[in-house]
Amino acid sequence: MDSRAIVRIALLAAVIAVLGLLPSIALPIAGGVPITAQTLGVMLAGIVLGPRHGALAVLLFLAVVALGAPLLAGGRGGLGVFFGPSVGFLIGFVPAAYVTGAVMARVRRLPVFAAALIAAIGGGIVVEYLFGICGLMLMTKMDLLHAVMASAVFIPGDLLKALATAFVAEASHRTYPAAIASRA
Repeated sequence: MDSRAIVRIALLAAVIAVLGLLPSIALPIAGGVPITAQTLGVMLAGIVLGPRHGALAVLLFLAVVALGAPLLAGGRGGLGVFFGPSVGFLIGFVPAAYVTGAVMARVRRLPVFAAALIAAIGGGIVVEYLFGICGLMLMTKMDLLHAVMASAVFIPGDLLKALATAFVAEASHRTYPAAIASRA
C-alpha cells in the first residue's frame, strides 16, 4: 500500500469522525440506537476508496473509537459502545463500506450518480441493516419482527444519506475524476 492510499484511508476515517460531531437523535423505540450522520461517511468511504481501502478506513475509525476516543455521535467512545444496542450497526460499518465499494466497482458502466446511489443503498443500507438488526436482537432480546420494525425508522434518513452520497460522488468525479477509486 502506498503512502497516498494511507492518507486517503486516514482522511475518510477522519470524515466519519467529523460526521459524529453532528447531533444525534436517540430513539427509544430502537433500543436507544441513535440516528447519526456517520453512515454517510461509511457510504462515502466505500465509494471513494473502493472496497478494501473503504473497509480499512472504517476499521481505523472503529479502532480509534475502541481506544476511547469519543468520536461516535453524542461523544461516545471506548469498548463499552461495542456492548450496547448499536453494536451491530457499528460492526456493520466495515462490511457496509466493503460492499458499497464492491457494488460501485461492479456497476462502473452506469453514470456515477446512479452507480453511487445503488452502491450506497446496497452496502450502506441493506448490509448495514442486516448487521444492525442482528445486533439489536442480541443486545435487547427483541424478536426479529420488533427489531426490523425498530430499525425501519432509520430508512428515510438513510435514503437521504444515500442520495447525498450519490451527489457528492457525482460532484467529486466531475471536478476530479480520480477521486472515485472505481472510476480512476
